[in-house]
Amino acid sequence: MDLKRINDNVSVSGQILPADVATLKASGFVAIINNRPDGESPDQPAGAEIEAAAKAAGLAYHAIPLGRDGVSADMVDKTKTVLEGSNGPVFCYCRSGTRSTTLWALSQAGKIDAKEIISEAAAAGYDMSHLAGHLG
Repeated sequence: MDLKRINDNVSVSGQILPADVATLKASGFVAIINNRPDGESPDQPAGAEIEAAAKAAGLAYHAIPLGRDGVSADMVDKTKTVLEGSNGPVFCYCRSGTRSTTLWALSQAGKIDAKEIISEAAAAGYDMSHLAGHLG
């Protein structure tokens, strides 16, 4: 698991395994957001497996899959709701962390300055500059 910290409230990574959930819990995360649709790759565990591991560890689990149809306002709203409603840091994953970072960035539009969103994402290794027009 290659965890990348966006800020104190959110970190992202690529695909995780059920065994990684205990590490996330020990690291202080209180919730997991799965942004990867099931079945993208034959070697990826099903979301239900990650959800079961999360619940067993006492972590909230939220599935907000971002697939080929692209980002929707509903996905952004759900992400914002989870982030604002969580009592601690949230961990988000997809295949590489890019989709998770994209949803985080869009969910912060109007709340955090666009330059700060782009800067925090860049510090974690994700270029969100193409979203600048949507973040202001």
